[in-house]
Amino acid sequence: MRACNYSVALFFAAFISVNCYAQKPLKFLKIPYPLTWENKPLSYSMNASSITIEAGEKTDMFRDPNVTYNTDNAPKLVFKPDDNFVLTTCIEHHFVYKWDGGAIVLKADNLNWIKFCFEKDYTGRHRVVSVVTNNISDDCNSVAIAGDKVYYKIAKADNVITLYYSTDSKKWFLVRHLQFNAKGPLHLGFMAQSPTGEKNKVTFSEITYSNRKIKDPYAGE
Repeated sequence: MRACNYSVALFFAAFISVNCYAQKPLKFLKIPYPLTWENKPLSYSMNASSITIEAGEKTDMFRDPNVTYNTDNAPKLVFKPDDNFVLTTCIEHHFVYKWDGGAIVLKADNLNWIKFCFEKDYTGRHRVVSVVTNNISDDCNSVAIAGDKVYYKIAKADNVITLYYSTDSKKWFLVRHLQFNAKGPLHLGFMAQSPTGEKNKVTFSEITYSNRKIKDPYAGE
């Protein structure tokens, strides 16, 4: 009986831990602001230089132009950024299931957001994909990447957002350049998804963040 009670106690302790940790602000050395979860991950880990997020099954963030598929249940670790900023990271995962992805997200609310995703596309390629949502999402497929990792950069200069990718973190290529006029506070951060699969573990490393406004969108500086 004592063993049984001990097991029950452990079960409830684990239950409380799993369901409460997502609500506590987290600190990460490379980001000057506290991070919080929007949608709980299957698991996560952090060290001094990287964040790993594991998404569970059927997790996604998309509002289909056909209005047949609208969901926003992918785990996101986000913070409130400065008015102008530059965020870069290396995104890496294993591309097991169709549309498995890791992304930088910038979100005003459920109907206004940007997802800059490195995902397994409908052909099986490892694709640079960007989704800009103003009530309804667009779906922009860009270059295919040969390996399992890529570098992403997002820059905000007033109401203008610019997205870049790189294979070496030195030479950046512009992917999208757009106005983002959503009202209210923004949240910026990291997301993992597995829309058709069981799970997907994504590592974000070499993260940098700075409070600055880029002057040349084509150079990213």
